[in-house]
Formats: sequence, structure tokens, C-alpha cells
Amino acid sequence: MAIYHLHMKVIGRSSGASTVAAAAYRSASRLRDDRIERAHDFTAKRGVVHSEVLLPEGAPEDLSDRETLWNAVEACELRRDAQLARELEFALPREMSEAQAVALARHFVQAEFVDRGMIADLNVHWDRTDDGLPKPHAHVMLTMRSVDECGFGPKVRDWNRTDLLDRWRERWAGVANARLAELDIDARIDHRSLDAQGIALEPQDKIGAPAQRILRAGDEADRAEMHRSIARENGTRIIADPHLALDAITRQQATFTHRDMAAFAHRHSDGPGQFDAVLGAMRRAPDLVVLGQDARGEQRFTTRDMLEAEQRLHRAGLAMAERARHGVETRDRDTALAHAEARGLILSAEQAEALAHVTDGRDLGIVIGPAGTGKSAMLGVAREAWEAAGYRVRGAALSGIAADNLEGGSGIGSRTLASLEQGWAQGRDALSPRDILVIDEAGMVGTRQLERVLSQAAEAGAKVVLVGDPQQLQSIEAGAAFRSLHDRHGGARIGEVRRQREDWQREATRDLATGRTEVALTAYDAHGNVHAAPSREAAREALIEGWDRDRQADPDASRIILTHTNDEVRALNLAARARMREAGDLGGEVRLTVERGERSFAPGDRVMFLQNDRGLGVKNGTLGTVAQLDRQAMTVRTDDGRAIRFDLKDYDRIDHGYAATIHKAQGMTVDRAHVLATPGLDAHASYVALTRHRDGVELHYGRDDFASPERLARILGRERAKDMALDHAGADPAEDFAAHRGIDFGHHAAEPPDPRPLPDDLAEAREAALRPARTRALIRHAGAVHAVFEAQAQGGRASPAQVRHLNHTRDAFEALRPDAWRDAEAAYVTDPDLAREAAAGRPRRAIRALELETDLRTDPHARADRFVDRWQQLERRSGEQYLAGDYTGYHASRKAMTDMARSLGRDPQLESLLANRKAELGIRMETERRLGEALAFTHGLELGRGRGLGI
Repeated sequence: MAIYHLHMKVIGRSSGASTVAAAAYRSASRLRDDRIERAHDFTAKRGVVHSEVLLPEGAPEDLSDRETLWNAVEACELRRDAQLARELEFALPREMSEAQAVALARHFVQAEFVDRGMIADLNVHWDRTDDGLPKPHAHVMLTMRSVDECGFGPKVRDWNRTDLLDRWRERWAGVANARLAELDIDARIDHRSLDAQGIALEPQDKIGAPAQRILRAGDEADRAEMHRSIARENGTRIIADPHLALDAITRQQATFTHRDMAAFAHRHSDGPGQFDAVLGAMRRAPDLVVLGQDARGEQRFTTRDMLEAEQRLHRAGLAMAERARHGVETRDRDTALAHAEARGLILSAEQAEALAHVTDGRDLGIVIGPAGTGKSAMLGVAREAWEAAGYRVRGAALSGIAADNLEGGSGIGSRTLASLEQGWAQGRDALSPRDILVIDEAGMVGTRQLERVLSQAAEAGAKVVLVGDPQQLQSIEAGAAFRSLHDRHGGARIGEVRRQREDWQREATRDLATGRTEVALTAYDAHGNVHAAPSREAAREALIEGWDRDRQADPDASRIILTHTNDEVRALNLAARARMREAGDLGGEVRLTVERGERSFAPGDRVMFLQNDRGLGVKNGTLGTVAQLDRQAMTVRTDDGRAIRFDLKDYDRIDHGYAATIHKAQGMTVDRAHVLATPGLDAHASYVALTRHRDGVELHYGRDDFASPERLARILGRERAKDMALDHAGADPAEDFAAHRGIDFGHHAAEPPDPRPLPDDLAEAREAALRPARTRALIRHAGAVHAVFEAQAQGGRASPAQVRHLNHTRDAFEALRPDAWRDAEAAYVTDPDLAREAAAGRPRRAIRALELETDLRTDPHARADRFVDRWQQLERRSGEQYLAGDYTGYHASRKAMTDMARSLGRDPQLESLLANRKAELGIRMETERRLGEALAFTHGLELGRGRGLGI
């Protein structure tokens, strides 16, 4: 389970700390400290998988040497209480591979610190918890002074701003989540404190008094125990009140599985005993409601609170749907239609039906329509009719840019839902019976928030009109409230796409709206709008080339570049801007430090505002073009024709606006769109990206991301729609009837049964339930290993299909028992017959061997004893075989000894324990060699490449 942890502290001399010592410890290296004239040697430290110094532009190259860098920092600081460096520590998602996590950490550090002018000493540690789970994290030591080709200059006070830490915390969550999505990993992190999320548990990254321990001789305060203490405390709280855990889980998902509960329990507990107690408390919680199995056969659960929120939502919806207090006279509607026709807007039959639906008087109106069907235009006519009837029309949406688009398209004054709710909480802007509230992009609103709004409107007697498309981007919070309300109460549907000018493009939009992504992509491909390149980098270059040609051919047309992640947006912005500069379309450059770091802006640059500001009249996502600027202020002409001038010290949430994320584009309409596809896309994001245009869209992708058009269609067509608890509870007609009327029908989970078992009993029951599944996983994994061994025995290598199957069985085994496949493969390499027997359905010996390997792995002293015994046995046997003339046996024994010596390079913990037992291994002399090399040298062994599974 991906976790969030980001903590920053200052390394200061007043506490006796040395940056040289700290750097040596974090990088597991030996560095000489010139100030105290001695070396700090931490080369025995294990777990450092990546280490490098990153320099900003213009810094001297010699500072890339860690020893030179930190001695230079020490020399710059003369005060006894000097602050020497900042250290940032953040957790890396354990779901990623080492290479993926290192690349992610490196990118984040480069973009957020090095590009800002700091030198960063990055070290990635890949430690493991007591139960063997990976605990990857990064340590980043950061310089505090400016640096140029002459060396260090003055300290940069701006880097001390408290808001920067909040930004870095938010940016890390955004970068990590984007990469997790791109890798198709179903995990997310949240940078907000648990308190801000409404969760009454102590956050893992909140460090108390232990974090204030002084750094001495490079030994940092080990926060592992502190984290365990927090986990223990959270575990104790959950055991006392399991509702805390269930409430936290349902913040972003309405239903969950056994695995979701186990993952949460693992995060918020310390050790197997407390884990079982926490999980047991969650499973016995009075709030837990079992819903039955989903389509994949997994048992799904929800909470009483979640069910009650859904039931309140549907009670409010039902009450409003049955009331008709906001009628519009026919003459008012006809007048509004006549005014629209005079402006050149003629509604289609579907739009006219939708207009009749939302103005028919009922207090709840629902309109569903694919992107570009003219929903906003219809609402503009409805606004005129409502206002003519004496109603006050107000608009709202989840995001600022969606509210802006609603206002621009319909003339309905709009704001964010959060702003609306805040006003209500403060006693302002209350709804009344004369109010009509239009909520756009309603499919993105979570269940709890939409329930609060509908309940408020129902109590006030106001009318609510929900407009959106369930197929577009899903809600961030739990639930699919908009879709569920439409299922129950119906509404108007506009299916005729009006945004695209070509008939075949309108048909493709309908295909995307109905989940037929492959059909839509085939249509665009047939018209030459889908472009494959050898790599993502080449696809990016081809996209920019096409964008530039399009820009020069039709400079007055509106256009946007869209992609999934902020990283790609940044790269595309830079590439597009370079083309603008080459064409001479930009004025004089001004280098500015804005919220996202240093950027160059010039008159003619496209820019995007990144934060709502009512005073400026901009929203998060507002686009415009720079008209004038200097180092203090900027004037931007927005796309709606306004000239906005602002002081950069008051508003710096601005960035280049040639490219944007697909989430920013929800509700946007342009003449042409250029889309870069990456693996994080799904059917909902693809639908939005490929329907923003009037005239055309160009889709680019790299074959390193999508090996074939079929793979592209499969990824871009993935369905990730959110569910509701009530979706899983309608199998029984009586229950379905009750659910539709908000009656609590939920069955509380009956397991484990009363009397409630003690934690030990729960653990035993859990193990008994998992044992058959683990055995099946072991048999499937053994079959895959045996197939690889067979391929190797025939003189070849495993085929790609065999490797994929092996990795699949490893993943399945890992999910049921962490590291079991590694222990099993260690046993199979020693005795390949074990794999053959297990694959044939006789797993007893394999299970015993696996358990032995697990014991040896988790008990390093037992592993060391076995190593010594095995080594001595082989040494005696090889001598006897040589004397007896059994050269075949002798060479086999020597090869086994070579494999053992080589294995120490992969097991530093064992190597460390055996360092004190050299005499038992036959090493009589002192040597600087690593233990495995010393063994080989002493016994005349050749250390070549080892033999394992060979893949």
C-alpha cells in the first residue's frame, strides 16, 4: 500500500552535526571531513540502492563530488551555530520497482529543488520491515546558499518560506500519484494531514520529540521506532474504535474488500499481533456492512455511515423529484427560445426536450450528454426562462475552471461547490425557494458532497439541476452519485454531438461516450489522426512538429496540447515554447521565480493560471497570452478577452499554458487538440481528451508505451468507473425496493462469529482461510518455475510467454504471502525436483522447503549457521572426492562452494554475520577483500556468473 511521508529538517552545527558525516551515512560511503581532519566511514551500511549529487545550471562540476561538496559547505559556514543544509526525507511507493522509484525520486528532486538553484545530494534507501516488506525512501540533502561558476554565494532566504514546504508536500503527492497511474498501479497517496482529511488518526509523517535528537558523527536519529510508535498508537485507537479505520477507507471508495482492510491494518499497526487485533476489530466493527460478492467474486463491504450517506442522498433526491414548485410558463420559455434564435442559436430536438425537462417545475432535474452536445447552450436558454419567471439562477461545479466554463457557456453566475458550502457554513448565500442551482460536471462530485448539497437544497425548497456525463472523469471522493441518481429518477439525455463539425467525428464522440473506445480510435486512425512513434520521446517531438505546423497554418484558431501527467505537460510546454522562440513569435525574455520554480516568460507566451482568485477574476485553469511583463508584474489577455494585470509578489501561481493535463481540460472547447497518450490513461480520461475539439484532434503515442494499436485501444478503453454501496445490494427485490426508498437494509458482517475470538484465534482462523489459496498459488508458481527449468535444460532460455507467466504467478503468490515466491525459488534452485513435484500436485516437500527458507531468511543467525555447516561439509567432501579420484564429484562440490561464495554479494546481512566466523570458513589471514571474494581467493575458486532461474 502506497503511503505518504515527507519530512524536512535543518542540519545545524549547533547540535554538533557535520554535513560530511551526514552525507557519508546517507550514501553508505567513506568521506574525509577536512574541518575535523578525520574520515567518516559508513561503507558497511546496507540498503542504499542509488546515490548521486545533482547540480543546478552554472554550478562548478567539481561540486558533483560528494566529499568536495560538503567540505565546501562546511568551509562556507563560520558560525558555531550555523545552519548547514536542509534534509528532506520522503517515502517512495513500495508498489514500484527500484528503477521506477529511483527515477521518480530523481525527477521530483530535479524539478522542485535543483531547478530552483539548490544542489541536491540524493540517496535512495531500500530497507525492509520486520516482516520483509520493502520500505523504500529517499534522503535528500540540500544546500542553502546560491551557487554559480565561482562557487557558493549568499544564503537564499526565499527558500525558507513556510509555504514552500506545503507546496513540496502537495507536489510530491501529485507527482507520485501521476506516476502510479501511468504505471497502472492501483494505489494513491494523500499529502493532506489526516486531520485535514477528517480522519482521527495520527499521520505517519508527524514526528514528535524523537525527531529533535541531535545528529552526532553522522548518525541520524533513527525514526523507525518513532514511526512504529505512531503505528502502535493508531492501532490502539482503531482497536478501541474501529470506525476510525472504516471511515478513512471510505473517504475515496464507497466499497472495499478484505484486501483493502488488511492493507490499512498493516499501515496502522506494529507487528503481527497488533495487525491481527486491528484487522479483527475492523471485521467485528458494528459499522461494517457486508454487501456480497462483486462481479469478480470478491466479497465487498461498506460502512453504515456510507450507506446512510447514500440513503440520505436518495431520500433528498426522491423528495425533490416528487415536488414541482419551480414551474415556468410556456410564454417565458418561448420568449427565451426566440431570443436564442435571434442570436443564431437553434436548439436541436434533444436540446429542446432537455430544456422542457429542466423547466418543467420539478425540483430535481438531471441532464446527461456526451461532451460537445451543447448542454451549456441549452442551459443558457433555460436561464433566460427561469429569470423571466422570477427565479434566481446560480451555478456551481467541483473545480474553478468548470465553474468558469459553465458561466461562459450559459451566462449563469457560477462558483465552486467548496466556496458555496463555505458560504453556507458562515451563514451567507443561503438557498431559498426562489433559487435554482445548476451543478455542472456533476459526475465528478463525490457522494458525501452531493448529498450535503441536495439535502441543503431540499430543506430550503430550492431546485437543483444536475448536468454531466458519468463516462467522463470520475469523482475523486467516494461514490458515483450522479449516475446513481439518474438510474433512479431518470432525466433528459442529449445524444446529438454538436461540438465536432465532421459527422464521423461526432460519431466517434458517441462511441467514446458509450465505451466503444476501440471503434473511435479506428475511425481516427483511418483518417490519419493517430500517430505511432518508436518511443514516447519521438512521439512528443512529432506532436510538437504537428502542433507547430497547425499553429502557423491557422494562427487565429484555438488549440491545446493535452496529456495525462504534469511531468509531460512541463516537457511539452518547453518544447512548444522553443518552437515559438525559433519562429520569432516571443518578445524579450524575463526570468521569473513563480510558484512552480524558475520560468522564462515573454510577451506572446501562452500561460495558465493555477489558482482561483476572485479579485483577479481567474480560476485554476484559466488560459491567456502574455501582453506585457517585467520582473515585478505581468499583464495577461485571457482567452475571453479580458486584460488582467497583477503583481507577481501577490500572485505567482502561473505557468506556461501551451499544454495542460486532461483533468484541467474537462469542459474546455478548442478548435484543435493534440494529445500525447501515456499508460496512465483510461476510458474516462481518453473520452475527455479526444472530445475537446471542434475541427480535429491528433493522437500521438510511443511504441515503448503501447507495443501495438490493440494495446493502445485496450489501455485507453479501461473502465474505472466508481461504484456505490447500493450498487451491490439490489439482488433481492425486497432489498432493492427498500434501497430505492432509503431504508436501511444492510446486513452487518457476521464474521468472525460471537463469541468474539481473541487476536490469536483470529490469526489462526485467518491462516486457515488463506492456506488453500496459498497452496494453489504455490502449485501454479512451481509449474511456471519448472517450465523455465525445462527450457534451460534443453539448452535455451525461457520464452517471453514463460517469463510473463512466471511473473504473473509470482505476483499472485506475493499477494497471499509476501516473499514466499523468493523463498520457494531459493529452494527450487537447490533442488529442482521440488518444483517438478509441486507442479504435479505434490507440494508437501516444497512447502517444507519453503518454510525452511523462510525461517532462514527471517533468522539471519540460523542462516549463518547453515552456511558454515554447508561450507565445511562441502570442503571435506571435495577433499575426499579429489583423493578418491572422483573428479566429477569434486568439480560439482567446488561449483557449489563457488555459488555459496558468490551468494554473499547478494546477502550483506549474512556477510556481516559471517565476518566474525572467518576461521570456521578457512580464512586465516587478514584481507581487505569482501568476504565472498576472500573465500574464493583462499580456496582457489573462480567467481563467474551464477546460475539461478536465468531470467
